[in-house]
Amino acid sequence: MHISVRCFAQLATSQPENPEHFPVADGETVGRVMERLGLPEAEVKLIFVNGVKAGTGIMLKDGDRLGLFPAVGGG
Repeated sequence: MHISVRCFAQLATSQPENPEHFPVADGETVGRVMERLGLPEAEVKLIFVNGVKAGTGIMLKDGDRLGLFPAVGGG
């Protein structure tokens, strides 16, 4: 199976080489994908799967779109 992965802002350095065709195993979770990308859970503030806010325990399905966002600061 394959998903689409997008890492935003400073997480972009962890974006996989082929983000539109990222391989995942059956039953793989968002948290496991983050581990594979080298992203500590503390660095990821928002997670979206198919445009819906999600958590690290969500199991991914073929064709899902995963978006990972850091905490955003500004002033």
